[in-house]
Amino acid sequence: MPVFEYKALDSAGKSIRGMLEADSAKTLRSQLRKENKFLTEVIGQADGNRAAVRKGTNAAQADREVNFGKMARGRITTDDIAITTRQLATLLGAGVTLVEALTALVDQVEKERFKLILSEVKSRVNEGSSLADALATHQKVFGSLYVNMIRAGEHSGALDKVLMRLADFTESQSKLQQKIVGTMTYPAIMVLVGVGILTLLMVVVIPKVTKIFTTMKATLPWTTRLLIWTSNMLQNWWFIIFPALFAIIFGLASYFRSPKGKPVWDRYALKAPIFGGLLRLLAISRFARTLATLLKSGVPLLTAMDITKAVITNSILADVVEKARDAIREGESIATPLKRSGEFPPLVYHMVSIGEKSGQLEDMLLSVADNYENQVNVRIGALTSMLEPLLTVFMGVMIAFVAFSVLMPILQVNSAIR
Repeated sequence: MPVFEYKALDSAGKSIRGMLEADSAKTLRSQLRKENKFLTEVIGQADGNRAAVRKGTNAAQADREVNFGKMARGRITTDDIAITTRQLATLLGAGVTLVEALTALVDQVEKERFKLILSEVKSRVNEGSSLADALATHQKVFGSLYVNMIRAGEHSGALDKVLMRLADFTESQSKLQQKIVGTMTYPAIMVLVGVGILTLLMVVVIPKVTKIFTTMKATLPWTTRLLIWTSNMLQNWWFIIFPALFAIIFGLASYFRSPKGKPVWDRYALKAPIFGGLLRLLAISRFARTLATLLKSGVPLLTAMDITKAVITNSILADVVEKARDAIREGESIATPLKRSGEFPPLVYHMVSIGEKSGQLEDMLLSVADNYENQVNVRIGALTSMLEPLLTVFMGVMIAFVAFSVLMPILQVNSAIR
């Protein structure tokens, strides 16, 4: 059933806007009248077909394309998907049919774009499509992992349990991501504020203060000369320096995102001091939890390895997973190529090997994921405790350098006068 976006007047004469399912624009008008609303404009249908547009009671009918920009308000976050997934699992577990559960979710969701997507999914399911196939048309929103787990749940007849696993997995990944972003936000703000203050000092304050030094015959300290030179460079050549700096950053970012440059960056990132170990722990915990969740949901091993490879953002580790998948196809175990790569710690491939031999691979992978996520949390806490004082000291040193460079010539002049 199409979903219409409309404008109407309520009983108080106030203009309102919303979305409603209806067979046609005529049915939409009737439904709104039952709610004491007067339809003034049908903006369009959510399925992208052309809809009749009415403006006022005397306006002629016309056709108009859907304005998807208006319907796309509100970015769909991982939390939105996790909450909706848990609600769907709860409804299905309570015996509610899939179509009824999707209808309830459409009414529950507030973001218009998400409401539109769920409405389209419901319509496809109502027409006989499987839930996985309906979700696959919006794979950019839900991802291949989500779609394949749903497909496995439908085939196994345990869709509600798979949805619960999906909700747990999505929530755990979201919390970890939020923790990392929250940890890095404060240092980033500190750096930006510090750079802004120093730039302001160099461009506005220092030139006014250092004018008095030009009349001095005494030799200025090297720190003062460096400060004056830096200030002059920023003041006279800012229109070249800043664009050049941005161009360099943009060029490096583009190169490191390219197929040729990404492996270079990813390899360096894994070996970088302090952050390299943290990035490796994050990637391995994501690998272990994703693979365990897929296998527990009934996804075949080779398909699960393909999906897991797509989830890992580091191309070096993703290449190891791809080689492991090829080795499995040729009859090898998962642990052997992981060990051979040298990129995975011994704990990982030993646990995987034990899990393969005992038939408890999923549980072993979950243990690995839990262990490494705990290490990530500990390292993030330590990193936060270390970064804040380091940044404070760095900013203090920079301000002290500026103050020392300005005051030293003045003190020298005073000493000479005495």
